[in-house]
Amino acid sequence: MAKTTFEDIKKALWAGANTFRDNIDAANYKDYVLSMFFVKYLSDTYVESVDELKEKYDGIRLERQIENLPFSLKREYTFDYLLENQYATDIGNKICEALTGIESSNAILNGIFRGIDFNSESNLGKKEQKNPILRNLLNDFANLDLRPSHIDTQEGQVPADVIGDAYEYMIGEFATMAGKKAGSFFTPQQVSEIMAQIVSPIENDRVYDPTCGSGSLLIRAARKGGLDKVQIYGQEVNSSAISMARMNMFIHDIRDANIKWGDTLANPQHLDSDGNLMKFECIVANMPFSKDKWAEGFNPGGEVSVDEEQTTKSKKNGKKVEFKMESNLDRWHRFDLGVPPASKGDWAFLLHMIASMSGNGRVAAVAPHGVLFRGASEGRIRQGIIEKNLIDAVIGLPENLFYGTPIPACIIVFRRGRADTKVLFVDASRGFKKEKAKNILRKEDIDKIIATYKAFRNGDNADIEKYSHVATLEEIIENDFNLNIPRYVDTFEEEEIINIDEVNAEIDDLKTKIADVEKQMAQYLKDLGLL
Repeated sequence: MAKTTFEDIKKALWAGANTFRDNIDAANYKDYVLSMFFVKYLSDTYVESVDELKEKYDGIRLERQIENLPFSLKREYTFDYLLENQYATDIGNKICEALTGIESSNAILNGIFRGIDFNSESNLGKKEQKNPILRNLLNDFANLDLRPSHIDTQEGQVPADVIGDAYEYMIGEFATMAGKKAGSFFTPQQVSEIMAQIVSPIENDRVYDPTCGSGSLLIRAARKGGLDKVQIYGQEVNSSAISMARMNMFIHDIRDANIKWGDTLANPQHLDSDGNLMKFECIVANMPFSKDKWAEGFNPGGEVSVDEEQTTKSKKNGKKVEFKMESNLDRWHRFDLGVPPASKGDWAFLLHMIASMSGNGRVAAVAPHGVLFRGASEGRIRQGIIEKNLIDAVIGLPENLFYGTPIPACIIVFRRGRADTKVLFVDASRGFKKEKAKNILRKEDIDKIIATYKAFRNGDNADIEKYSHVATLEEIIENDFNLNIPRYVDTFEEEEIINIDEVNAEIDDLKTKIADVEKQMAQYLKDLGLL
């Protein structure tokens, strides 16, 4: 019997996507397709584990061994049971009961299907519309064999790699289809690869993503240190993304990932035994760009949020009140260098990451270019971070690279314990290939960025004309702590000088040739009796 290939899994996932395509948008139907795929994965994995135990044990010993499996499934929670009941009038309810049962009977899976409702009339319609969709979805995966021993692996792969990579592939495809709504849950793999190589985890490192989305960036970074050799932490505020992240980890056979749900800024979940922010050796993040009202979690009273750039006021209980975020409202002291403006949370997330770095910690974070040069409170924060010698590199990326926005972004690298005060600036904005509606980084583009960064870290020459420059602290001070890349990397291309005499001669030559052609054409027409 032929084994299940990566392409087989992709084909089944696409079939599931096509089942929903004309009914609800991709930002919503991804939850149904990926959840059902996960149920199929759990069912096939569990069945094979039980079958293997049956070959070795029986009776009480078999029951005990089954109880010791990482997770268990009752018959009515399995994919096969749902497939057998595909024509049931309450199939949506049966799927929901299966999801609830999986969660309630397995602590490791508790809450993994958070907010995913296969019985939702608002998303799927009434039974007459909903039941055929769910029946088709079940059949999309019916012939897909996800038993680990039946997965076709390449050299150096394990079954979890193949299934997990297919799952991540589909997250990326959903991001393409979902458009602007996708920016919150997926980072392009090429960008993830750059960030993973920059933070470069090693054995026993703690790897953290404070805005982890679907977890793909976090997994790619952790993989550099060995998924079984590093500790993985993440937090995400979006419930749908949290479900994707936890499924993503489980499918990749990462059973001890610590993924939390909540507002990272107002309610960070990863704390030590004293209630202080946990420290991490490696931090990666593709944070929400310029998040508005980022400080509302510090404002339980609901006053109107204002800052020095925004003076809106409102009335509450007949009195004018206003809320202004102050550094003393944050008990973790992340904003002691300054409070970012209420309408732009970029530096709020960056300051959280900096505060979460261990003594030898390193951060690679995607950010909009505005964080490099905007003034007022952001300018003061930037100056304070530079004076603390925490900025290692600024890498400009091409435009139209990310799913949530067409604007160009950058990767800012922070590092503790730096040997000197120099900062690497890279303008990689012109190194890409256009593919469909997006730009993508080619292998040579990624390799050049990484090679330049590694040369800088090794103390080698990292200055490349019109591409990169290693700036001294004095240069940065001269630029008033402005980190805008064009101030340090000159990419201006001089236009070729035009020789007017040569151009005029070429024009005259073309006029002569045109006259000769017109004369010849007139003769042809005359010979044909048309003139």
